[in-house]
Amino acid sequence: MAPTLNVKQATGNQSSWNTLLPDFPKGPLSKYRKKASFNWKEMAMFLDGEDIIRLKNRIFSALESDPFFARHPGEELSREKYQELTFLRCKRLFEYDFLTQQEIMENPLKILNLVICIGMYDWSPCLQFFLHCGVFGGTILSASKRFANFVKKIYNMEIFGCFALTELSHGTNTKGIRTTATFDHNTQEFIINSPDFEAAKFWVGNMGKHATHAIVYAQLYTPDGQCQGLHSFIVQIRDTKTLLPMPGVMVGDIGKKIGQNGLDNGFAMFHNVRIPKENILNITGDVSPEGKYSSSFTDVKERFSAALGSLSTGRILITAVSATNLKLALSIAIRFSATRRQFGPTDEEEIPVIEYQTQQWRLLPYLAAAYALDYFSKSLFENFVEFYAGLLTKQKSQRQADLGREIHALSAASKPLSSWTAQQAAQECREACGGHGYLAMNRLGEIRNDNDPNCTYEGDNNVLLQQTSNYLMSWMNCIRNKVPFESPLGTINFLQDYHHIIGWKFKANSVDDCMDSSAPLAAYKWLVCYLLRESDLKLRKEKQSGHSDFEAKNNCQVYFCRSLAIAFVEQTVLQRYHDYTHDPNIPSTLQPVLKNLCALYGLWSLSKHLAVLYQGGYVSGEQAGRFIQNAILELCSRLKDDAVALVDVFAPPDFILNSPIGKASGEIPDSRRLLPQFKNQQRMQKGATILTSKLEKSIVQGEGGGTQCLAHQRGD
Repeated sequence: MAPTLNVKQATGNQSSWNTLLPDFPKGPLSKYRKKASFNWKEMAMFLDGEDIIRLKNRIFSALESDPFFARHPGEELSREKYQELTFLRCKRLFEYDFLTQQEIMENPLKILNLVICIGMYDWSPCLQFFLHCGVFGGTILSASKRFANFVKKIYNMEIFGCFALTELSHGTNTKGIRTTATFDHNTQEFIINSPDFEAAKFWVGNMGKHATHAIVYAQLYTPDGQCQGLHSFIVQIRDTKTLLPMPGVMVGDIGKKIGQNGLDNGFAMFHNVRIPKENILNITGDVSPEGKYSSSFTDVKERFSAALGSLSTGRILITAVSATNLKLALSIAIRFSATRRQFGPTDEEEIPVIEYQTQQWRLLPYLAAAYALDYFSKSLFENFVEFYAGLLTKQKSQRQADLGREIHALSAASKPLSSWTAQQAAQECREACGGHGYLAMNRLGEIRNDNDPNCTYEGDNNVLLQQTSNYLMSWMNCIRNKVPFESPLGTINFLQDYHHIIGWKFKANSVDDCMDSSAPLAAYKWLVCYLLRESDLKLRKEKQSGHSDFEAKNNCQVYFCRSLAIAFVEQTVLQRYHDYTHDPNIPSTLQPVLKNLCALYGLWSLSKHLAVLYQGGYVSGEQAGRFIQNAILELCSRLKDDAVALVDVFAPPDFILNSPIGKASGEIPDSRRLLPQFKNQQRMQKGATILTSKLEKSIVQGEGGGTQCLAHQRGD
C-alpha cells in the first residue's frame, strides 16, 4: 500500500513556485536547465508539496544563519572538538523546535524530512538528535504511561539517551546478548551485570561522552533462576550534572571510526548496578512484586520479535538516510559532469563529460534509483506510522501482527538495498569526478564514509536478508497446497499466481518493448517465483541429505535465499514506483520523465540478474539480453538532458551541500572559496617544514647520538 497521491501538490500557480523555489544563479549549468523536458519547480512541488518545501526552507535557512553551524573551509577539527561541537549543535536543534506535535500528527512525513534536512548538513548531529528523540525517546514512549515523566525529561533535554543493544561479542545475533538483569524481590530492584568484557555494550551512539541514560537490553532472570529472555531497561549511566559515571558503571568512548566521527559511539560495563523495578520497559512482559513473570505473548518467538520491534524503525530510517546520501553524491557528480569539459570531436572545443555514453551509464541509473528509493522509503515510513499507531493504541488484531511481520521483512531487505546502492554510487560518483572527487573539500569521500556504517548497524546486511527470505519461504506451504493468502500491504499477493507466473517467458521483441517499466516488472515477478522455488528445493535437498535445520539454511544462502531476498525487495520497490509513475493523475508535463526513470531503474536492476533469467529459461537467445542492455543505454540518452533538472529537484542549497564542484551555478570554484583552505594548508606545510628542518639540524649536530643514524640512512 503506497501513500495516496496528492495531485493538488502540483496545482499551485507559477508565482507560488517562484516564491518557494527561487531561480538558480545563471552559469554553466543554465544550458542543461534550458534543455530539460520539464519544469523542476513543478516537479519539486508535486513530489513534496508546499508544506514540506516550506519546512525544508525553514530548516536550511536556520542552519545557514546560525553561527553554531558555520562552515570553516580548510579547518580540520580534532575528533574531541568535533564531538563537542556536534553535541552543541544537537542541543541547538532542540531550541529551534522546527515541528509542533500537531504538525507531526497531521503529516508524519515531516519528521522524516526533518531528519533528512539535518543529515544533508552533517549526519553526526542528525543521528545524535534522532537517537535521543526517536530511538531512545520513541521506545520509552511506546512502552507505558508510567514513563510519562521520563518522556518529559527527554524532550526537555534534562536527560540524554542512547540505545544499548549491541555487545562487543554479539551484535546481529541478538539472542546471544549476555548482559543480565536479575530481579531482587527483597528490594524491588533489578540488578544489571556484565559477565565479562565481551558482554560490554559496544558501538552505542551517544554513549561515548554525553548520554546520561541508556535503554539496556539484558536477559531477564526471575528469583526462581529462570531466564525469561531479552528485555529492555532504563539505566542511568552518568550523573546528569557532572556527567561522571554512576556507581558500578564503566563507560567511555570507543575511539575513531571511518566516518561519523562527530557522533560519540561508546561502551559500557555494569557491576551490580541496581535500578527500580519500574524501570523495566514492559512492552513484552513484566515482573510482579513477588517476582512472578507475566507476558501478554504466549509464543516466545513473538515475544522476542516484539522486544526488538524498535529495530524496524532504525532500518526504515537507514533506508531513507542511504537514499539521501545517494542524492547528495549525485547532486555533486551530475552537476560536475555537466560543467567539466574533456576532449571533443575536434581540437577546438571540448565537451561536457556528461555527453559521453560511459558517464551517462555510470551515473544516470543511480539517479533513477535515487527517485525510486526515495519514494519507496517514504511509502514504507507511512506504512510504519500505521503500524506504530496500532502499537500505541494496544491493538492485538491479526492484521496488526501480520503488518508487523511484513514491515519487518521489508525493512530487513530495504536497508541492505538502499545502503549498498548508496555506497556503490558514492564510490562511482567519486571516480566519475576524477581527481576532484578525491579532494576532501568536495565532500564525496565524506558522503561515502558516513554512509558506510549504514551497511552494518541495525543488523548486518547479509544477515538481515535471511529474515526476508525466511518470511518468503514461510508461504511455500500455502503456495504448494494452493491455499489463498494475502498480506496487509499486498507485497506478497502476487505469489498467489505462482503456478501461473513460473511458466512466463520474456515477451519483448524489440528495444521499444522494454522501454516501459512493465517489462522489467513482469520479469521480476517471474524471478522471485523462480528463486523461491529453487530455494525451497535446495533447502529440502539439504535436509534430505541429513543436515540439521541450521546447516541446511546456512547452505542455502548464496545463489538461493540471499538472491531471493534481494530480488523480492527490488521487485517491491519497482512495483510501488511503477504504480506511482503510471497513475493517470500525475501531471502530463511530469509523467514522461518519471516513467523513464522508473523504466531505467527496473531494467538496470534487472540486468544484474541476467544470468539467472537465462539459467531459469525466462529468456533465451542473444537478442533478449541485447534488448535490455540497449534499452538501458537509450533511457540514459533520453535522461541526459533532464539530469541536471532532476538533481535540482532534490539538491539542497550550496551551504548545505558544501561542495565547490557541486555548486548550483556550476561555476568553477573561485579563489575566494579556495584560498582560505589552500592558505591554511600552506601554513600547516610551512610549519611542518620548519619543524622538520629543526629536527634534522638537531640530529646532524649530534643531539641524542643521532649523527651516526642519519649518516647511515644517507649511506655516508
